[in-house]
Amino acid sequence: MVECANHVLGPRGKDSTLRQWGLHLASRGGKQSRNRAIVAVVRKLAVLLHRIWVTQEPYIPFYAVAA
Repeated sequence: MVECANHVLGPRGKDSTLRQWGLHLASRGGKQSRNRAIVAVVRKLAVLLHRIWVTQEPYIPFYAVAA
């Protein structure tokens, strides 16, 4: 899961609400805040993947905009 979070927050990650939220957390300061952002994205991604698995709904990158 950490590699997935690194990909989401990396330069080649596709833009999404999760990515924007993670980058905002990472921008708060040095390397330690980036590590905290990665852990936070992993946790949120785990919940998101579980929810998608249970409900069988399609993934919507910008959920708040689509709602």
